[in-house]
Amino acid sequence: MRIARPRLLAASLAVAVVIIAAFAIVAANREDDGPDALLTDPGAVITQPTIAPNADVEGDPLPIVDLGDRDGNSVSTASFLGRPLVINFWFSTCAPCAKELPDFATVHGERGDDVRFIGVNTNDSVEAMERFAGERGVQYELYLDDFAELTDAIRAINFPVTIFVTSEGRIVEQTGVLDVDELRAEIDQLLELEA
Repeated sequence: MRIARPRLLAASLAVAVVIIAAFAIVAANREDDGPDALLTDPGAVITQPTIAPNADVEGDPLPIVDLGDRDGNSVSTASFLGRPLVINFWFSTCAPCAKELPDFATVHGERGDDVRFIGVNTNDSVEAMERFAGERGVQYELYLDDFAELTDAIRAINFPVTIFVTSEGRIVEQTGVLDVDELRAEIDQLLELEA
């Protein structure tokens, strides 16, 4: 059986013309509400919308959820209790996280016997997490929050975020980006509560 190619080509072109015409009719009949924004004052300052802050979890108990260790094992946050905790939430593509991790490594070297440092990665693979943290001198415990259970439980939306937790499991402080001096001061306050 032989197909007449000129007829097939003509039919295809006719279908294409009908589709284009239908699209043109729909586009022509669409109401135009005008511009999305109109700047009437050339001297006006345009600002970015404000990003909502993380939820205030101070006074809340540390949520008991499972995190993943480097070998894929589940580790309950309940196992962290018994010592004061510094829990830092971060990921490798977060520029402020990259900036503060060397400071956390420094203070961990100084105060790691007084408080337990825990890094919770919310986004990376084990390999990326360990490489990124290692390049910044981090030698404390690192866990993955693959299903965002802990992150969601503390209602974190901006990163990095650090929570300070008493040995009994009460969150006493929550912060954003910290430098060495701020981190030392937060740990001093945490330890005062433990005395």
